[in-house]
Amino acid sequence: MNKLKRRIILSALFFLPVEKRAAVSRWLRGRQEWKKLRKADCIIVTCPKSGRTWLRIMLSRLVQQRHGLPETAVIGTTAFHRANRSLPRIYFTHDSYLGDYTGNRESKSDYAGKRVVFLVRDPRDIAVSAYFQWKFRTDRAKRALHAAFFEGQHPTVFDFAMHPAGSLRKNIDRMNSWHRARDRLDDLLVVRYEDLRAEPEAWLARVAEFTGYPATDGEIRDAVEYASLENMKKMEREGSFGDKSRRFSSGRQDSEDAYKVRRGKVGGYRDYFTDEQLAELDGLVENTLEPAYGYTTPQP
Repeated sequence: MNKLKRRIILSALFFLPVEKRAAVSRWLRGRQEWKKLRKADCIIVTCPKSGRTWLRIMLSRLVQQRHGLPETAVIGTTAFHRANRSLPRIYFTHDSYLGDYTGNRESKSDYAGKRVVFLVRDPRDIAVSAYFQWKFRTDRAKRALHAAFFEGQHPTVFDFAMHPAGSLRKNIDRMNSWHRARDRLDDLLVVRYEDLRAEPEAWLARVAEFTGYPATDGEIRDAVEYASLENMKKMEREGSFGDKSRRFSSGRQDSEDAYKVRRGKVGGYRDYFTDEQLAELDGLVENTLEPAYGYTTPQP
C-alpha cells in the first residue's frame, strides 16, 4: 500500500478521534512493512538516528560500483530496485510499526528465517539527534503516530530526552527487546554505530558479507570515502541523495541542526546538557539498558 492509498483511507476516517486514526495508520504502515519484509533477503533494523542513512549510502555505493549504477540508485528507492532485479533485496526498517500489524512486537518472530542486521547507537546520542529531527523535520501527521507529547510546546532537549514517552526510554526499550529476542532469531548481526565510526572499512566489509554481497578491499575503501560526513552533507545540501523525498532532504537551510546529516559525533550528547542533567541521563542508561551493548558507562 502506497502513501496515497493510506492517505485516502485515513481521510475517509476523519470522524474518528485522533488516537484511533493514529492506530489505524500504524496498522496500515505495519501491513506495508510486513509485505516488504516477506520479500527481503536481508533486513537491516536500526534504532532511529543511528546511522541508517550512512550505512544505506555505503552499501548502495558497493552495488553501484559492481553493477555500474548511477548514484541516484540508493537501496530502498524505486531507482535502485528497477535498475537490476537480481540485486540483493535489502530492507531497511526501524521496526516501528510491524508489531501493530502482526502483534509480534516482543517475540520478533516476524524476522525468523531472515538474516537481520541490528544497528544500534548510544541512546543518549540518539535522544539528542531525535530532538532535532522532531524540532525541524517531523510533520504533525508523523508526530501523531508517536505520541505527540510536546505538540504546540517548545521543550528543551533535556525535557524531550527524559519524557516517559520520549526518545531515550523508547530506544532503551527497543534495544532491550531485541536483546531478549536474540536467541529466537536464526541469523543476527549486532552492529554498534560507534564501532562502525571507529573502523568503517572493517565493519562495512562484515555487513556486506553478512548481507550476501561481499566486496573487495578497493570497493570498501571507495564506499567509505564516498559516504564521508563531509560528502554526505554536500549531497544533502545539493539534493543529490538519489531520492527527492523529505527523508533525504534538509528541513531548513538556515540551521545546521535541520539537516539529516548533522554531526555524527560519538558521545556528542555531552555538549547539550549540564553536569546534573548528564548524571540523570547516565543513571537512566546504567540502570535500565542491557549491559551487553556496552553503553552502561559514559562513552568518551
